Parts: sequence; structure tokens; C-alpha cells
Amino acid sequence: MRRHPPARLALAVSLALASPAFAQAPAAEPPKESAPKPADKPADKPAAKPGAKPAEPAKVESISVEGRRTTTTDRRDSTASKIIVGRDEIEQYGDTNLGDVLRRLPGVTQSGRPGRRGPIAFRGMGGGFTQILVNGERIPPGFSIEDIAPEQVERIEILRAPTAETGTRAIAGTINIVLREALRKRSNDWKGGVQVENGRAAGNLSYSRNDAMSETGTYNFTLSLNHRDTLTESESLTRYDERLTGLTTHQQRIVSENESKGDHLFMTTRFQWRLGPGEQLSFQPFVVANRNVSQGRGNLEQLVGAAPYATSESRSESRFEVARFMTMLNRRLTPETSWEIRGGAGRFQFDLDARTRQFDAAGAQTLLQTTDNSVVDSSFNTATKLTHRLLEVHALSAGLEWEQFRRTEKPVTVTNGVPQLGGFGENVFVKTRRAAAWLQEEWDPNPNWSASAGVRWEEIRTRSFDETSPLENTSRVVNPLAHVVWRFDAPKRDQVRASLTQSYRSPTTQNLVARPRLNTQDPVPGGNQPTSADSAGNPNLKPEIANGLELAYEYYLTQNGVVSANVFTRRLKDVIRNVTALETVSWAPVPRWVSRPQNFGRGRTSGIEIDGKFVLTELVKDAPAVNLRANVSVFRSSVEGIPGPDNRLASQPDLTANLGADYRFKGSPWSVGGNLNWTPGYSTQLTEQQRTAAGRKLAFDTYALYHFENGGRLRFTLAGVVPRDEPGFTQYVLDDEIQSVNSRTRGHVVAGIRYEIRL
Repeated sequence: MRRHPPARLALAVSLALASPAFAQAPAAEPPKESAPKPADKPADKPAAKPGAKPAEPAKVESISVEGRRTTTTDRRDSTASKIIVGRDEIEQYGDTNLGDVLRRLPGVTQSGRPGRRGPIAFRGMGGGFTQILVNGERIPPGFSIEDIAPEQVERIEILRAPTAETGTRAIAGTINIVLREALRKRSNDWKGGVQVENGRAAGNLSYSRNDAMSETGTYNFTLSLNHRDTLTESESLTRYDERLTGLTTHQQRIVSENESKGDHLFMTTRFQWRLGPGEQLSFQPFVVANRNVSQGRGNLEQLVGAAPYATSESRSESRFEVARFMTMLNRRLTPETSWEIRGGAGRFQFDLDARTRQFDAAGAQTLLQTTDNSVVDSSFNTATKLTHRLLEVHALSAGLEWEQFRRTEKPVTVTNGVPQLGGFGENVFVKTRRAAAWLQEEWDPNPNWSASAGVRWEEIRTRSFDETSPLENTSRVVNPLAHVVWRFDAPKRDQVRASLTQSYRSPTTQNLVARPRLNTQDPVPGGNQPTSADSAGNPNLKPEIANGLELAYEYYLTQNGVVSANVFTRRLKDVIRNVTALETVSWAPVPRWVSRPQNFGRGRTSGIEIDGKFVLTELVKDAPAVNLRANVSVFRSSVEGIPGPDNRLASQPDLTANLGADYRFKGSPWSVGGNLNWTPGYSTQLTEQQRTAAGRKLAFDTYALYHFENGGRLRFTLAGVVPRDEPGFTQYVLDDEIQSVNSRTRGHVVAGIRYEIRL
């Protein structure tokens, strides 16, 4: 971070005010700190001459300098490339799902439709490529950032390149969710609303309170309740064609719908005490609870071949609870040395009771499969950081981290009264331990330059105590990193960035544990097909390593506007990819198709990212004060050993873009805004035999906001204004036939109304 010692800042302000060009200079960026300038000692006045008229007192113009931090100034002063989104943008569209907030941000994509939960990816790379943090800490297994209510988020930080302090498990980048801090000003925020999709209503209610506990203590309390009621309609067409003759040997269409109802609770409290200048103690517990009931119905139409069943029914009941706390202590050991210690612990529990039944054309039951599962995760972590300033231009930081997870899982699957996977034992117990040490130096040699260099060592050890397939996997990496910023001379505020980093992706516990997960479409003890493969882990996986380069130019406008262009590239080795193959397995008397992750080889991804955020008046003097946001990201990637042209990294599109605008009518209580999100369709060659395709995504969200005189606001929202179905495609090319599955899920408009008031 760029630093301004008070003495240097006072001198700079004095010289600027004394300069003749000060009045003509463009508006300057507010300084990071504003230190009061000591009053000059009054000079001795000469004695007045006898009979002289008293002199008129000189008129002195009062000038004040204020240091107001904004997301733009925070972005500019960061040594590492960073995009920061504040409270105004987070709450703009009245989202009840944090995923909907994220998908409008530069380079972020989300699978699924608006209003639905789905994995988050940055630069089109999810599944462990993107590091997700909450208050600078990695989220524990089983927890999703979408479990956090948007009302509790203070800001979202997107780091394009990793740093030694934030962690290097971030090949694509890092998304850091910063929760709201407690304020001394007392406030009570109430928000309540209703959303309607496909004729079904969902509701949400949230309450947040800020207040002071004492002269030095403050707290924030947030409670969010959500009720969800959705109906998902989908259709799939599966067909097998002989390669030599083109004859279709198997073709079936499945039309299904799934009704899901659930209740979600998020509650957190943040206590914060000021212990002295630069010293603070905070404690933040939070609780998440969710209950969900789903019922599905399906009809199978066999167009070619024998039908395995005619209709199906499914029902599942699930619940999960998360209880966790985070605490942090900042102390100053000397004026130049500070010490920070962080810690946290928590527990996650998930319970599932599911059953699937299939019937023939006469209505007789042909299959009953039940699944009961209980997962318990417990975790704790601790970290310490020591920072020492040298000669006012150097800041040396060092840190140690320790983290441990324990998972106990009790899966039981019974098919037509016969227990499955009995040879793997009833319980799965996995223990993961992570240790890390890092060193980082930040250097500000002059106002035009900032640089940081660091190195991070990290070790992750995973052990499974499964009786039939014990696991022990250790990944160990040492990653060097360097960042540099060059700033143009004042009054310009533009700057150029460069980063040279090494990062990695570690295998997940699910990737490593060999215990299979059975596909219900073609149940054991019979065989299956590649389109209905079982899945299992691979205990021999190695981490992916990536060497990366970033170059960026940032252009800062006269107010808080910014436009930037960023180019990046990553060279990867030991790319992890799922491979489907026919195996002789222990859980069935015949060979079964199984999908397992494997280290596939080397890969590369590159891209260019352009984003801008400004008020139109910064470009056109007499234009309306419209807030504009726009970003476009173009990606290219390839994996060696897989035939092209679409041998890209899995789930990475060619492009994603957003265009948004907001406007407050003068003399009117109304504000309006909208955002267009576009990701074109693309195909991926996963292996030599397997190919997938994703359809185009086009989502237009809009809102209208009415401001009442009492401070209340009524917000009207529409998500997916032009609803689009979500298509999907998978194809397997075997020696003698081609198997393909085309799927489609219907899209709907999501309409909402919400009332917000601060008391």
C-alpha cells in the first residue's frame, strides 16, 4: 500500500497551496491521511506610527483539506491489482443472493440462472482456480459464500494476482468478501421484500443494527431470513448412434420438473474495541441454517430401443447448519512495529434423506433407491503477522498460518433392499492439515513508485482412514511473487502495473477420496454408460502449478471514475481434469464407467480485461449525471494432449461482458438502473472422447427505486427481463458409437418488490 507520512503530507499540501498554478490545477485525488499542520508562530509586529490610521485586518481565505477514502482511492493505492466494490453497488439491485451481485462484476461468471445458486468463477476458472475469502480467510469446507446475506457485506475485493499474505491458491485470482464493521453511529436498518418466479413467491426479511457498547466498543448485529419456493422444468434427449452406419440404436426423451421449498437463516454479530492508536480487538460469530424439501417427477419417452422405466419420482429432505467465529487482535509493539493475530473455529453439519422410485408403463415399481448421508466438518485456524517499517519507505511483513479440518461422513445407499458399497465401510473419516509461512516486503522509494516482493511456503496434508482404501496425500509448494506500480507525475493520476507470480491449485478432498458416488440413472448391479457414469476420487493427484504475468494500465478521471485495461497469461502444469473410463470395479459384478480426476498435462490461459466505472459528466460536461459501468473480458486457453480447436480449460468461455447504468432524476424521488450480462456459448473438448457445450447466457436486470421523505425506500426489481432457456450438451465418441445428451432448462423472469428503511 502507498503510504504518506504526516510530515511529508503536510509539506506537500503547503507547497501545493503556495504554487501559483494551484488555482488552475485539476482537482486532485484526496490524500490518504490529512494531518493537521502546526500553526506558524506569529511574527513580532512593528510599532504603529503616531497618528497613523489603524490598518485594516487582512482577509484570510479559509482552506480545508479532507482525506476521504473511496473504493477508487483504495484501488489506486493498492500495490497489487485490485477491483473494489462498495456498499452502494452491492445493494443496488436488491439481491437476496450474493451470487447475483458477483456475476455483474468484471470477469466473474456464475453457472445457473438469475436468482438461483451456482458456483462462482473468475476469468471463467472455477473449481479451485478461484480463491474465495471471507475477511481475508479461506472459507471452510461445506460453506458457500452464497450463504452470506448481501446486507452483511461491506465491500467485495477482486485481486487479479496473488500476494504472499492473501495466499497463492489463486491461479485465476481472489475474491475477498469483507463483512460489515461495527459503527459508533446508532442505526437500525430494516429490509423486507417478495420475489415471484414462474408463479411462485419467495420472501426475505433482514435487520441490521449498529451501536456503541462503551467509549471504545461498538457492535453490529445482522439477521436475515429467506423463504424459497421454486419450480424447475427441464428436458433432456439422449441418443446413441453407430459410427459406421449412422444407425440410431437408442433414443429417449425425459421431461421432468422439480419443486423445491426451503428456509434460510443467516445471523452474525461483530464486536469491536479500540485499544489505542492503530490497535483493535474484534470478535465475530455467525450462524447459518437451511432447510430444504425437494420433490421431482419425470416422464421417459423411449423413441428407439427398450425403455428402462416409464415414470420416476424423487423426494429429498436436507438440512445444514454452520456455526463459526472469527477473532482478530491488532497491537503496536513499537511505533514502527505492529503485531496481528487471527483465529477462528467452526462446525458444519449436513444431513440428507433422499429416495428415488421408478415405475414401468403399467405402474409397477421397478426401482427403489434410498440414500441417507450425514456429514460433519469441524475446523479451526490461527494466523499471526508481524509488520515492521524501515526508514519510512520499507514495510517488512512476515506471517505463519495453521489450519486443520476433520470430516466424518456416513453415507448409506440401498437399492431394492440391497445395501451398496458395503466393501468401503460405513464411515468415511478424512483429516486435512495446512501449514503456511510467508515473507513480504513493500517499498515506496518515491511518490511515483511502489513495489512489493514476497515468497510463500505452503503444505497441505490429507489423510483418509477408510478401511479399504486409506489415503495419504501431501502437496508442498514454494511460490515467489512480485508486484510493481509506476504512477505518472501529478496532476495526472494514471498508473501502470506489472505482476510476476507463481500460484497453484490443490486437489480437494472429494478429488482425493476413492469412495465412489453411484449414478442412479443406471443403478448397480448392472452396467452403465459414459453419459451415466459413477464418480470417484484419485488419491495420487498432484497440485497444479501456474506461472503468471499481469500488465495493466489504469486511467483515473477527474472525480472517482476509472478505466483500466489488463492483460494476463498463465502457464500451467499438471492440469487436473475429469476423465471417464470403463473400469473393473469392486461395487458391481460387471465393468462400470467411472469419472475420475487426473493430472492431464500442461496448459495455458491468457486474456485481456477492460473495465470502467464513472459518471457521464466526467466525459461530457453538460451531460446527465448517469453512472456508467462497463467491463469486457476475453479469454483463450488450451490444454496439451487434447485435440483442438476447443481444448480449452473446463468451463472457461471466450468472453463475458457487463454494461450497466444508473440515474437519479433531479427534483424527483425516483432512481432507475439496469445491467446487461452476456456470455456467448462455447464448446469444450475435455478429452479425446468427451466434448461438452454451453449455451449463450444473456441476463438483463433492472430496478426502480422510490425515496420517501422519512428516509424509506421502495425498490422494484426485475431479473432475467428477457428470459432464456439454459441449454447444455455432452458427447462421448467411443470406438463403435457416439453417445450424446442434449438438455434444456426453462428460464423465467424474477420480479421483486422490497421496502428498506433506516431508523
